[in-house]
Amino acid sequence: MEGKVIVVTSGKGGVGKTTATSSIGAALALEGKRVAIVDMDIGLRNLDVVMGLENRIVFNIVDVVLGKCKISQAAIRDRRIENLFLIPASQSDNKDVLSSAGVERVANELRKEFDYVIMDSPAGIERGFQNAVVGANEAIVICTPDVSSVRDADRVIGILYSRSLTPKLVVNRIEPARVERGEMLSYEDVLEVLSIELLGLVPMDEHVLISSNTGTPLVLQNDSKAGHAFKRIARRLNGEADLPIEVPTHKNSMWKKISKTLGFK
Repeated sequence: MEGKVIVVTSGKGGVGKTTATSSIGAALALEGKRVAIVDMDIGLRNLDVVMGLENRIVFNIVDVVLGKCKISQAAIRDRRIENLFLIPASQSDNKDVLSSAGVERVANELRKEFDYVIMDSPAGIERGFQNAVVGANEAIVICTPDVSSVRDADRVIGILYSRSLTPKLVVNRIEPARVERGEMLSYEDVLEVLSIELLGLVPMDEHVLISSNTGTPLVLQNDSKAGHAFKRIARRLNGEADLPIEVPTHKNSMWKKISKTLGFK
């Protein structure tokens, strides 16, 4: 049975897409799956730094697509998580160096070698996005709970549907206290606009910055709320569709509800 190629995308940059890609891929590997994470952001690679593998790069996805090396030569094995591999982007090329046909061919080859291939798409809907999507059979849209992110995500969702891909949604960087104060959209607000299947909700977490700066996978940090959320997202992707989605809450939310019920201010 061939593996799945999942593109992770967003309408705009800065929504935590690369962190989500690396975390979901790492969590799937922790579930015992053979996983390849592919950085498709040609010229602006970041996944290698986020995963702490920047010093081990020899070949990249451009080399693979152009036939300069084999997949096994470009795939960097993560030494901390068994069966997790990274195929980095090229730092010196531009997106036009790749053809959609070439990327699709490599995606089909990867599908034969891995249970999951997670494609980290560049933000936006230009050539890099088109290349990342061409070989995918599933899609995840990362969105933050703000109006501009939701609007751009809606545009991307429409394009994915036009390519016969039914996207699933991850709402990232939720701050429950701000939601309670009406300073941030709730996940229900986001779902009402986007109207696609919800895969998971990820709270704002200071461990994300630590993870990115140290190259330590977020899902290996036991005290990371975001890491815990990504683990649950991976489990849902891996067949546990009935696993309940945990809603991030403010630590004082329950006391506030009790106080209101009892008439306290």
